[in-house]
Amino acid sequence: MGKTVLVTGAARQLSGRFVRHIQRDPEVDRVVGVDSRPPVHPLGDADFVRADIRQPSIATVLAEHAVDTVVHLDVHGTPAPDGGGRAAVKEVNVLGTLQLLGACQKVPGLRRVVVKSSTQIYGTAARDPAVFSETTLPRAPVAGGFPQDVAEIEGYVRGFARRCPQVAVTVLRFAHVLGPAADSRLAAYFRLPVLPTVLGYDPRLQFVHEDDVLEVLGRAVAEPGGRGALGQGTFNVAGDGVLLLSQAARRIGRPTVPVLRPLAPWLGSTLGAFGIGGVSAEQLRSLMHGRVVRTTRLREAMGGPLAYTTAETFAAFAATHGPGTLPPVAVGGLVDRIEEVLRRG
Repeated sequence: MGKTVLVTGAARQLSGRFVRHIQRDPEVDRVVGVDSRPPVHPLGDADFVRADIRQPSIATVLAEHAVDTVVHLDVHGTPAPDGGGRAAVKEVNVLGTLQLLGACQKVPGLRRVVVKSSTQIYGTAARDPAVFSETTLPRAPVAGGFPQDVAEIEGYVRGFARRCPQVAVTVLRFAHVLGPAADSRLAAYFRLPVLPTVLGYDPRLQFVHEDDVLEVLGRAVAEPGGRGALGQGTFNVAGDGVLLLSQAARRIGRPTVPVLRPLAPWLGSTLGAFGIGGVSAEQLRSLMHGRVVRTTRLREAMGGPLAYTTAETFAAFAATHGPGTLPPVAVGGLVDRIEEVLRRG
């Protein structure tokens, strides 16, 4: 008998792709996509259930569909396209995960839970290790935001794993996800005609390609012991190699505007008043020191590296979002607006 896999956040682009991807697995009989809003993209032969993981009704969905594998992808650093600010994002991330895990605890036939996390849990600071591994104890985030959400989510997951030792739990700490269709916050940043940077900092960055995300998630759903199956535990997921922010800017053909560090925290909100998205205080903090993670454990489980290196992932993104798609007037207008913000500072 094959698996019944429930995927949260199915209305999002990447989650929807995974819903279609996992249907090709011969071990999977049925896929159920769940989201609080209807998807705008096709989900293949999957069943779609409109439900909010923050509500107790998610337990009914799990029971009615006899779910044995849960893939929790409704963890994001950006609001859904239909609106909602930072408070709404945190509520879905943290309270949604707590409610979902509580519902999972009541499902007698549940065998696997896979949770999307982020390397942002490690934070970013001047005195951080040069390379983080899964055994590095994440520091308590001092600035809140998405890193704080991820830390709380993983805390709830550890508690669930202790209470339900019969369930195999896998946590995937993804680096920044990029690709031609990526809708992450960093993708929005690199799509800006001009890139604000923090003066004096050139962080190391790692990326993971959307296609590799699908492959890793599929391996996490596979039965332990199979070739390439990840099994349970925590895994860093990133393409081999690193890129400096300055290298990335040159490869995508974007000019940069250095911002003094004291101005960085409020630059994003000020630019937002001008209608310019893709920049936030949290974003600029992460673009000061950056972070690099070790992926040895993932490589050993999969029997080799991911298909795309960090550089190749960024090249695929740049091929779609490079300077050829940008009207020159947009570049000049954004530079003028940033300079106006800096003069006001």
